[in-house]
Amino acid sequence: MEITEHTFSSERHKTFYRACGPEQGPLIIMTHGWPELSISWRHQLLYLGNKGYRAVAPDMRGYGGSSVYAEHSAYAQREIVKDMIELIDSLGGDKAVWIGHDWGSPVAWNVALHHPERVAAVASLCVPFGFSGRPEDLEYAINRELYPADEYPAGQWDYQLFYYENFDKAQEEMEENPERLAKLLFRKGDPNGQGQIAATALTRKNGGWFNLTGGVPDSPQDYDVVNDQDIATYAKHLTENGFFGPNSWYVNGEANQSYFNEKHDLTLLMPALFVHATYDYVCDTTTTGFAEPMRKLCKDLTEERLDCGHWMAQEKPIELNEILSNWLSGQARYPAM
Repeated sequence: MEITEHTFSSERHKTFYRACGPEQGPLIIMTHGWPELSISWRHQLLYLGNKGYRAVAPDMRGYGGSSVYAEHSAYAQREIVKDMIELIDSLGGDKAVWIGHDWGSPVAWNVALHHPERVAAVASLCVPFGFSGRPEDLEYAINRELYPADEYPAGQWDYQLFYYENFDKAQEEMEENPERLAKLLFRKGDPNGQGQIAATALTRKNGGWFNLTGGVPDSPQDYDVVNDQDIATYAKHLTENGFFGPNSWYVNGEANQSYFNEKHDLTLLMPALFVHATYDYVCDTTTTGFAEPMRKLCKDLTEERLDCGHWMAQEKPIELNEILSNWLSGQARYPAM
């Protein structure tokens, strides 16, 4: 089966999504992160769709063919979860398996937390459960041997504070050349980065992402992760929509924390899967306690690991698809048609 394109509109929001697999197949909804698109799940859409699942990947709000808003508050988790509940309603689904990555992970986790009746199982790549969205709450996810507090108070999460303090500068830097930015970002994980200071720890000190390089550097494309069409698609939509929406996901920490705290019981009882990325040096679950809250709160948790970087679904699609398939038919108790 092939990937098809669809749009669903409600009174409050328009969601563009890609889908693959039989329309009556068991539903899987995959939520992407920054600064991606539904095509980030292209390998999983085809694999799961051809397994007999109805695999769906939306462009999240602010991205691609979905609605774009001009207020930071429109990109709070509460609003995004509403988008996803409207989407599953439009698909005629009672429940789905929700799979998230990067900022799509808090979305999947929040659907599981706030709407457990709509969740058969939940999975996340790179970002464990327990992260509310406030960078100041991430002390437990910093390796203080690598990032001494006096020199790197926010550790590798420093870049998130730059959005709060210099939002316009961050947006301007990224909109200068979205094609170059996509080529720079979508790269394999580098084993040599272990024990090294991540560039994201220096964002405020350097006065921006690309202040020291005079703009987005023109780096060679990593064809092991993305092809020319992938880069062209990312660049097209990031150019058309800009970075106000994608970057606004980062500046709703207080609202996201309030939403998270509405649930006094944070335990998740449904099957959950977390896939660690060994060479992800921002979402570092290898040398920090980033995954520890999840281990306490998810009562039916499966953990797997891939030796790759942050863009796992695009860097290691064959290996990830096998992990997902085994978990879906096993611990998640969610067999295909």
